[in-house]
Amino acid sequence: MMKKSMKAKTLFLAAAAAALLAGCSGSSDSKDKTYTIGIGQFAAHGSLDNCREGFLLGLAEEGFVEGENLTVLYENSQADGGMASQIVTNFAAQKVDLICGIATPMAQTAYGVGKKQNIPVIYTAVTDPVAAELAGSDGAPVGEITGTSDKLPVRQQLEMIRAILPEARTIGILFTTSEVNSLSTIEEYKAAAPDYGFEIVDTGISATADVPLAADSLLEKVDCLTNLTDNTVVASLPVILDKAAKKNIPVFGSEIEQVKIGCLAAMGLDYIELGKQTGRMAAAVLRGEKKASEMNFEVIEEAAFYGNTKVAENLGLTFPKDLTSSAKEMFAEITQ
Repeated sequence: MMKKSMKAKTLFLAAAAAALLAGCSGSSDSKDKTYTIGIGQFAAHGSLDNCREGFLLGLAEEGFVEGENLTVLYENSQADGGMASQIVTNFAAQKVDLICGIATPMAQTAYGVGKKQNIPVIYTAVTDPVAAELAGSDGAPVGEITGTSDKLPVRQQLEMIRAILPEARTIGILFTTSEVNSLSTIEEYKAAAPDYGFEIVDTGISATADVPLAADSLLEKVDCLTNLTDNTVVASLPVILDKAAKKNIPVFGSEIEQVKIGCLAAMGLDYIELGKQTGRMAAAVLRGEKKASEMNFEVIEEAAFYGNTKVAENLGLTFPKDLTSSAKEMFAEITQ
């Protein structure tokens, strides 16, 4: 009996050791696994480019490095909704592990395709995920989709404009009528503006071709302009800035890149950091730690002041010291 017992024990230990080795082997295979993701960007402009850069940095910080264990398929729809649909359909055909949708129209399109193919979607630069029907009122995802919001600090922006332009009364906003984020943000501006002595005058466009005439009309009615994170409008910002400069009308941006290229100032977000935050969320999904449907969308909390002293000089304006002393970054030239 003793010999049989010892033999059984030896066999048990051998089996346990084999299982342990198999488990270690499986762990190594998981660690060495490669992934393919698709990044669809709705338009070509600085803030969305920064989101994409930050997204890849965030993934890299979590161990997902392009060219090592990560293959990245990237496409830009150039603000064309039909092209956005083709891009994400192509990603799905290539059986990507995850789709990143940069900006609201791309995120909505990616989810429409992704939910049919069981592909998780992570978005960034979506101002109002609830209005975009990507999340419920409690922030919970509507499916296998989550990400980060670039919700504008509207009251901080209005306070800044009042400090720089104490005599101004009207603020113009150009927006795309099909962008739900723009519609909800304009309503927020209109609700808050009277508290700072402003009236909001808005003009809607449906396509890039509408921008020149719409800008001309709006500039006749206002003391200044302020930008949203409206993709079609931001992509046409150089045209708007040129027209405003000829009338000596200040244009305020919504983030750092707009200030670099000629907006006077902004209480804006750091889109590199927003992208990193999104990349970390994507990493959790790729690792299988969480499903996209288990993570509420996240909002970057801190806005900072950015100003362009060259633009201020051209307009004959001076920034208040309390703004410049707390600025995250000031620019002394206009870059194109």
